[in-house]
Amino acid sequence: TQTPKTKKERIMKVMALNSSPRSEGESKTSLMLNALVDGMRSAGAEVETVLLRDRKIHPCVGCFSCWTKTPGVCIHQDDMTRELFPKWLAADLAVYATPLYHFTLNATLKAFIERTLPVAQPFFRREGDRTYHPLRRQPPRAVFLSVAGFPEKAVFDQLASWVRFLFGSPGALVAEIYRPAAEALTISAYRARREAILEATAQAGREIVTAGAIADDTLARVLQPVTDDPATFLRIGDCMWKTCIAEGLTPRELEATGMVPRPDSLISFMDIFCMGFNPEAAGQLTADLQFRFSGVAAGACWFRIADGAITAHMGETAKPSLVIEAPFEVWMDIMTGKADGQQAFMQQKYKVNGDLALLLRMHQIFGGKAA
Repeated sequence: TQTPKTKKERIMKVMALNSSPRSEGESKTSLMLNALVDGMRSAGAEVETVLLRDRKIHPCVGCFSCWTKTPGVCIHQDDMTRELFPKWLAADLAVYATPLYHFTLNATLKAFIERTLPVAQPFFRREGDRTYHPLRRQPPRAVFLSVAGFPEKAVFDQLASWVRFLFGSPGALVAEIYRPAAEALTISAYRARREAILEATAQAGREIVTAGAIADDTLARVLQPVTDDPATFLRIGDCMWKTCIAEGLTPRELEATGMVPRPDSLISFMDIFCMGFNPEAAGQLTADLQFRFSGVAAGACWFRIADGAITAHMGETAKPSLVIEAPFEVWMDIMTGKADGQQAFMQQKYKVNGDLALLLRMHQIFGGKAA
C-alpha cells in the first residue's frame, strides 16, 4: 500500500480567472497571467485557467434566495452555479486577472465576484468597529493581477484599495501584481525587457506555490519599467491613436494591416523609426544615417547604427554614411506603406547621397515597415 500524502505534500489547486475580453496575442492580461500560471505549474500546482469571456455568468439580482430559500445556492442556473462556483470553493487559491477599466476591475470579473455571495451567510457579526457576514465555507486564498496602459503605478491605487478591503482578512490575500505600461509589452523594440518581466512573473508563480508569497526582489523585477523613457512610449501611443482615427481603424485592425503609426513630428519620427529597428538584420553594420526634412516638420536628425543597436540624435552628423533629403510627408508616406520608396526615388520625390546599398537594405534593417 502507498503512504497517503501529507497535507504539506498535497498538490495545490489553483483556479486562474482571466476576465480579459481580448484574444491571445492581443491581451496583456493573458500575457502576464500565462507566465504566472506557467510558473505555478512548474512548481507542482494544478492550475485551471478559465476564460470568463467564454462563460455565461448572469449578474447578481440581489434576491437573497441564496441566503433564504436555497441556502448556499444561487437562483441562476448558468455556468457559475453549475460549474465555476463549485470549482472556486474547491480551489486552494484563486487568481483574479483583469485589465484596468476605469481604474478598477472590469465588469466581467466583478460579476464573477458578486456571484460568490452564496459563500456568505446573512447574519451580522461584529469585530471591533467592523461588521461582517460569517462564511459558510472558507473561500480560496487570493492573488490579484491587473494590467494598465498608463505608465504610473498610481493608476492602480483605487483597485488595490478595493482588493485589500475585500480580501483583508489575515492570510486571504497572498499577492498583488499590478503591471503598468503593459501595452508596451508587445512592442518588438522592448522584447528583451518583456522577456525579463515574463520570466520574473513565472518566478513569482513558483514562489506563490512554494513559499506562499512573492519575494520583494522578484516583484521588483516583475514591475520593472518596460521602457526607461515613458515619454517615448506616450508619443508612440498618441501617433498610433491618430493613425487609427485617420484610417478609420481599431488598434487590432491597424496591427492586422502591418501599418506602423504615422509620425507627426521630427521627434515622433525618431521614436517610431527606432522602434522598427531589427538588430538581427543589421548584423555587424556600423553606419550613420542622416535625414533632412522639409515641409510640415522641417528639420534634421540622424541615427547611429552600431553593435546591433540604434540611437537617435537631432541635427547633423559629421560623417554620414547615407543622407536622405525629403519632404516630411513624402517620407512618412513611404514609412507607413502609402507610397513605394523605390518608385518615389525614381520620380525624384526625395534625394539620396552616399551608400546606396544601405538604402536598399533599409527594408530589412527596419523590419520592412520603417523605411
